[in-house]
Amino acid sequence: MVDIDAAGGAATGGLIASAVEKPTGHAGDHLDVCTDCGEPVSGKFCSNCGQPTHVHRSLLHLGEELLHGVMHFDARIWRTLPLLLLNPGRLTREWIQGRRTRYVSPLALFLFTVFLMFFLLSFSGRDAIQVESLDDQIAATRAAISDLEESVAEAEARAAEGEPGAEATAAGLRGGLIGAQSRLADLEAAQSAGPRTDGLTPGSWQASVADAAKSGNVTVGIGDQKFRDKVVEKLSNPDFAFYKAQQTLYKFAFLLVPLSIPFVWLMFAWKPGFSWYDHGVFVLYSLTFMAIFTMGLSLFDWIAGNDGGWWEATVGSIAGLLTLAVPVHMFAQLKGTYSLGWFSALWRTFLLLNFSLFVFTLFLVGVILFGLGF
Repeated sequence: MVDIDAAGGAATGGLIASAVEKPTGHAGDHLDVCTDCGEPVSGKFCSNCGQPTHVHRSLLHLGEELLHGVMHFDARIWRTLPLLLLNPGRLTREWIQGRRTRYVSPLALFLFTVFLMFFLLSFSGRDAIQVESLDDQIAATRAAISDLEESVAEAEARAAEGEPGAEATAAGLRGGLIGAQSRLADLEAAQSAGPRTDGLTPGSWQASVADAAKSGNVTVGIGDQKFRDKVVEKLSNPDFAFYKAQQTLYKFAFLLVPLSIPFVWLMFAWKPGFSWYDHGVFVLYSLTFMAIFTMGLSLFDWIAGNDGGWWEATVGSIAGLLTLAVPVHMFAQLKGTYSLGWFSALWRTFLLLNFSLFVFTLFLVGVILFGLGF
């Protein structure tokens, strides 16, 4: 089912994006007096208040405004997106240098793209973390037990021959075998128990999380007792917990910008000529590309999940190769934006990849806990 809040978020993102843009394009035949402030006008926009001098009153124009406001659909998007994907350094540099009327602003593009990403992911967000069926899990666990039994027998045979370290290896394998056997017993018990009273599918990730939360096996190591109790309570209803976490993620996605800017500044702290604003533009365009890239990977994953055989393997391989686009895009944007040499851009790309991982992990953990605890 489509997430209504996510749909509202997508529309809100588009409206926010349009709000930060200056009015452009043709307004039609103008009047001699501005209908808003009453000033005499001679062009298509009032020089006093900026309102278009032609006031549309047609249903067709209402649809045009909706299309532009929500989707931000004008000629600038077709000049911005190709550069963002293929030449991000030039796009970022030109915006910083003031050549802006031809492009969509980084803030507007970021807001709409992020909300659009979460809107599209809401179609299949829960499916993305579904596990195998109960029968498949039982079959896989039995196969793992068989392999472990063979490994234990081999390790014990080596230990009997006096091979150094073989006894320790055998002990570790026996521990793994006991754990797998316990897991199999739990799965078989869930299979024989039939439908659950809470409506969750036996053996699913939702059932596992709910059981762990209700049995007290979930430990939250931060916050006061009230906060920890709220987190555990929401985890006892995993679908609701997932929904809350997803909503909090897209509502606070903008926090990635202020979290990222200081790390970009660190890489250029000793180089004159660059301001915090420049780094902010860099971060906004970079995060926009990541949102578009995430949507692309989601599309490949959807295609692979709905086709089998060689096509699924092919699509999976393509998706794997596409992950190289992230460091390549970072390298190109750094090199073009800051006019760096190959070596300077290369080591900064390595640092930026690690900084990005740290920031995203910090953001993910913090926002999910915030969503579950409040």
